[in-house]
Amino acid sequence: MKPVVWGVLSTARIGVEHVLPAMRASPWVELRAIASRSRARADDVARQFGITRAYGSYDELIADPDIEAIYNPLPNHLHVPLTLQAAAAGKHVLCEKPLALDAAQAQVLQDAAAHVHIEEAFMVRHHPQWQRVRELVRAGGVGSLRAVQVFFSYFNDDPANIRNQAAIGGGALYDIGCYAVLCGRYLFEAEPNRAIALVDRDPALGTDRTTSALLDFGAGRQLAFTVSTQCCAYQRVQVVGTTGRIEVQIPFNAPQLGATRLALDDGRSLDGQGIVIETIAAADQYRLLVEAFSRRLRGQQAPAWGLGDAMAQLRIIDALWRSERTGRWEAAA
Repeated sequence: MKPVVWGVLSTARIGVEHVLPAMRASPWVELRAIASRSRARADDVARQFGITRAYGSYDELIADPDIEAIYNPLPNHLHVPLTLQAAAAGKHVLCEKPLALDAAQAQVLQDAAAHVHIEEAFMVRHHPQWQRVRELVRAGGVGSLRAVQVFFSYFNDDPANIRNQAAIGGGALYDIGCYAVLCGRYLFEAEPNRAIALVDRDPALGTDRTTSALLDFGAGRQLAFTVSTQCCAYQRVQVVGTTGRIEVQIPFNAPQLGATRLALDDGRSLDGQGIVIETIAAADQYRLLVEAFSRRLRGQQAPAWGLGDAMAQLRIIDALWRSERTGRWEAAA
């Protein structure tokens, strides 16, 4: 396959630490350009990764006629305007989550998505451990799936960190709660009917520092999650059915160079005697993400997750914000 020519907007940490190395390692990706508001910073990162073109503005990179696809890891409030600008220039866009701050904001991308491919960059669903869990669920490995429980947290109360700035889309639900929502949608292979949330906001920052939610997928199927930006670092996913349970031990920040483990429990004993550990070989979920996107652009893989999928995510997040205000169940569709 002819490699897809990529450009990256910003020198954000997620790009430098995860996505740029993944791109450099892939034969299906030609990483040709990077942009920053600081030309010096763009030059530094370009030298680090052997990128041939560095730009001191996002506009310059978007205008580069050789760039086919753009990775947008900018702060949340810039996702829609820069994605829209890139799409208007004929560039396909892989945009970090959340694609927008609400579904109405993302709606402006609808016309653009008819001409270019726009995808929310959820790397986790490309990881073999997630695919293996869904395979087991589909095969009846837990019986009938009844409940998915997610806990995801880290501690960061730095006011200068973009994750702690409410005005630009900071807080736990936007940053990591979106993964919990995705987990339920991915495993139930359905959309929830309604949702209810309990939100604790930092009194100084204004961001939701701990958010818990319950999502009703109908037919007795439930997703429950707690996410926090001010708890110790921890993450687990429990997938529970009528005859078994699967525990995903590092569900979201899977090591790029290390194996992951699933605990398969047949429920025979509360002391763990029925647990079998299944090891999933090491995989770089960021490389798998950019390769899948590149294959779609070359027509070698049908689009699986486009703007419609991102809109479904945002409608659920919108419902949870409404529930914070009303204290009631809110429609999630």
